[in-house]
Amino acid sequence: MRVVAEVFADAVREAERLIAEAPHARTETDHREGLDYLAGLIRASIGSAWSHDPQFPYFIRSATPYTKVGLDNPDTLYFSARISGDAEYVVTGRRGTTADLSFQVLGGDYTPSGAPASQAAFDDRDLDVAADGRFTVRLGPGLSGRNTVALEPTASMLLVREVWSDWSAVPGSIRIQRADRVGAAPAPPRPQLAAKRWAAAARTLTGQVRTFLAFPQWYYLNLPVNTMTAPRLTPGGLATQYSSVGHYDLPPDRALIVTVPASDAPYQGFQLGGPWYVSLDFVNHQTSLNTSQARPDPDGLLRFVVGEQDPGVANWLETTGHRRGYLQIRWQRVSRALTAADGPTVEQVAFTEIPARLPYAEQARVTPGEWRARIAARQAAVGDRMLG
Repeated sequence: MRVVAEVFADAVREAERLIAEAPHARTETDHREGLDYLAGLIRASIGSAWSHDPQFPYFIRSATPYTKVGLDNPDTLYFSARISGDAEYVVTGRRGTTADLSFQVLGGDYTPSGAPASQAAFDDRDLDVAADGRFTVRLGPGLSGRNTVALEPTASMLLVREVWSDWSAVPGSIRIQRADRVGAAPAPPRPQLAAKRWAAAARTLTGQVRTFLAFPQWYYLNLPVNTMTAPRLTPGGLATQYSSVGHYDLPPDRALIVTVPASDAPYQGFQLGGPWYVSLDFVNHQTSLNTSQARPDPDGLLRFVVGEQDPGVANWLETTGHRRGYLQIRWQRVSRALTAADGPTVEQVAFTEIPARLPYAEQARVTPGEWRARIAARQAAVGDRMLG
């Protein structure tokens, strides 16, 4: 057994080396946060390996405040289950009152050279959902019709996203079973199962580190700094998600004012990401805002201030000591194609210039007590969702 576990220990050492040598790891804080990031990936890789049974699958939480990867969205709960393209599965659930519930079938895994193929993507509007919110979806080879998904032979994962705009919404529920295994039990584990699990965890760990060190270069870092793109369909095959992305580099005496129309889409959210391409602390700091949380100006525009210093406005997004990081706005459940007119404009200003650059600066102000109440509400809402 010691030899088996050593495979994973080698992977941990390799992952630690990759993180220590990452090009963006320049400061003591970068390295400390890199080790926190690694700890989360270790937890996730072990959890994935021990739930990697497409014969008896179940959903696992793919991202939490302490297990982050791939610029996780603070407004989203991610659930994933391993599947096989040659079997039939039954997914049953109850739709909550959240803004969006979407499904995606992936083939393959994330690698440093690319993302897994998206083989199917849809949301609950494509399903027959009962008045009480209950639904059933069948996935398998050759299936057709309502509430079914035809699986390709290379299908490997079902990913479900429950997206919250109002953080006090009622969550739904969901489970998955392989159709021909309902009521059965798995065979006793074979002697080599432990070795296979540790080897899978090792591959997952080093693969994810390499992948998400490369991922920002594909979509973010080739863009001009302190700018954001026009809305575009999110890469990866999500059915109705547009995104605008960018990266920032701001000294403490500078800030970005990001202005975007408040959308009529059920979900619109803006978040910051740290150098390790994960969300910043969204529990104890306001590092993300959606349209249920942000304060719109009287002209229908949302004006966000991104920076280190507190400007005393409701829509401040805190960089929490991170001079460099990522910017992302998402729109989900859209009913039309978005254009540049729906997207953001970005202006870099001196911190002292912020009041003069906000046309409704007085309406945007919050007192220290109001700010503390905003943070308390975030902490309570995340606690209620049990995102541990």
